[in-house]
Amino acid sequence: MTKAFCVAGHTFHLVLPDGAALWPLLTQYDEFVTEPVADPLFVLSAVESLSVTDKAPLYVAEPEEEGQPRLDLYSCKEGCLVETAPLATLPPCARMLMSPDYREGRIEFLKTSQSSALFAVNNSLMLMFAFRSAPYQTLEMHASVIMNGGRGYLFLGKSGTGKSTHSGLWLKHIEGSELMNDDNPVIRVGEDGVTRVYGSPWSGKTPCYRNVSAPIGAIVRIRQAKFNAIKRQNTLESYASVYSSCSGFKADRGMADGQHKTLEHIALNVPCYTLDCLPDEDAARVCAAAVKKEGGDE
Repeated sequence: MTKAFCVAGHTFHLVLPDGAALWPLLTQYDEFVTEPVADPLFVLSAVESLSVTDKAPLYVAEPEEEGQPRLDLYSCKEGCLVETAPLATLPPCARMLMSPDYREGRIEFLKTSQSSALFAVNNSLMLMFAFRSAPYQTLEMHASVIMNGGRGYLFLGKSGTGKSTHSGLWLKHIEGSELMNDDNPVIRVGEDGVTRVYGSPWSGKTPCYRNVSAPIGAIVRIRQAKFNAIKRQNTLESYASVYSSCSGFKADRGMADGQHKTLEHIALNVPCYTLDCLPDEDAARVCAAAVKKEGGDE
């Protein structure tokens, strides 16, 4: 059985056996269901086993904190092999082999539990989306996003910095705020030059899977401090800030070139800030006053 999903205007396919027990568990994709297309962004298919030759390490993720998933990348004659697990300390629960152009992926489940299979499918779809969409002025981000006044505001920062906490402060204290996504939103520059942020089926520990979008009002990097102060970043700072929070494999030249084009557009056209802050109401108000004034929402 094939199902199609559309995220940020990109349609991709998932192929699982008819009646697979995993289908009813994929509820986070419900809002993103669409009709299959002739030329999808990529196709991910479940297989019984993978054959891989000349496997060589490409990248091993270094978790920023405890509880982060395992993600190991290898090169091989057949393409790029990914081994993943819910925790970095666990053996792989699945292997995915991507074609050299990342258009086709095949996933082999190494564990029998449905929770492991669900994790593996989510991670594989998210990874393939990031890899394949990079040439199309699209960035998969590690961020929390609030919608307010018809615009989207992204909060960036390392794990544990307080992105979700700051979004929560906006929800509580800044009237008209809604949560779009709490971990993996998508940025895409449209043909009209407008940079928009989109919800996705991937949202970390917070179940917020909304098929909505908005023009970006601002991108804010959160830093913990003993005071609340916000500062507009210059072009170089903006580029570096967004770069450090976007997903992808920078060692891939084609992917890196695509990301550079998008990052350059963002750095030149989207207001970016650094917010030094406490986890309190005043931090949300200081931030909102600055970014909404920039966007003309006084």
